[in-house]
Amino acid sequence: MRLYSDGVTGLWRSVWNAPSAAPPPPRRVWRDWVLVALLAVLAVVEGILRTDLSQPMLAVIPLLAVVPTVLWRRTRPLLMLVIVFVVTVPTDVLLPDSTLYTSLFVAVIIYALFRWGSGRDLVIASAILLASLGLFFVRGSGLDDLIGGFALLLTVSLLGIAFRYRAGSQQRRLDRIRMLEREHLARDLHDTVAHHVSAIAIRAQAGLAVAERDPRAAQNALGVIEVEAAKTLSELRSMVRVLRQGETAELAPSPRLGDIEQLAGSRPDGATVTVKVAGDDAGIPPPVAAAVFRLAQESVTNALRHARHVTRVDVLVEADEGGVRLSVVNDGDVAASQAPGFGIIGMMERAALLGGTCQAGPAPGGGWTVTAVLPRVGWAP
Repeated sequence: MRLYSDGVTGLWRSVWNAPSAAPPPPRRVWRDWVLVALLAVLAVVEGILRTDLSQPMLAVIPLLAVVPTVLWRRTRPLLMLVIVFVVTVPTDVLLPDSTLYTSLFVAVIIYALFRWGSGRDLVIASAILLASLGLFFVRGSGLDDLIGGFALLLTVSLLGIAFRYRAGSQQRRLDRIRMLEREHLARDLHDTVAHHVSAIAIRAQAGLAVAERDPRAAQNALGVIEVEAAKTLSELRSMVRVLRQGETAELAPSPRLGDIEQLAGSRPDGATVTVKVAGDDAGIPPPVAAAVFRLAQESVTNALRHARHVTRVDVLVEADEGGVRLSVVNDGDVAASQAPGFGIIGMMERAALLGGTCQAGPAPGGGWTVTAVLPRVGWAP
């Protein structure tokens, strides 16, 4: 029994301390103003046309006073719900035959509360809603009205919770994708730094071995060490904020721009991938080259996997003094939903971490295109 009590207490505490939904809701959009205007018009029209209202003015005025609460329903849902109930419930209790159908707009606020409110807000709001149902039942509402009101509140609340869970799940997937991209970049950094440090160690050992009999060779070794150390520091500075999970790094060589040509060829389904690498790719930092390779690889994979009726995928890589530009165009049919998928979001994150940009969308002449621009020096803090 003690164990059960502790479990209930822990569950209650976790619900009470639950934070607001993430990501934060939009403060206000144009549709909110349209909703306010529409509710105000409906309330006035209902007050004029309905002949069964004993006090139309006393029904319309309080409702018009609380209609603007929908503007803050996402950011302050509990406060807006309390305002609505404090203003409208006395009228509904004292004049039960003057209740407007438009007052059902409170369901919008209840949805917003369960969609974005904190755990404390949900507990307090649930108590308020149940108390209001009990009040109307005591006032004389029938059992069928009580069941109907409870069913409406339960439906709206569950709908808000469902969309809250869906948004939270999607946000967690986005966070995981961003972290994986940072991990991949950190792995590339590890490979690059390991290469430079290995060169420094070898040169240092050689310099020590010949220092006594050939001082000039030792000086040359120190020059090489200086260059390699400068490269290493440059790579570290360019990606100092890239996070990495506690996972053993892969020691495979980082892909270069030339490796993108490996993507070219015909596929079993008949699609052809063409690759062209142009410009001066000398001096492109390994993390930037690896990022361009992975962006091209992901774009080609997405085109072959998701585009319909694709027959050709063209990959163009151009390198110059400013950086690297990547363009991947396929001739497949564009899907009805053009919202970016998690793969494209990951590509955008990788490009942004290196100080570049990545965009994806329908091509002007049909098909789909992915374009990315990464600076030569990479991202620097």
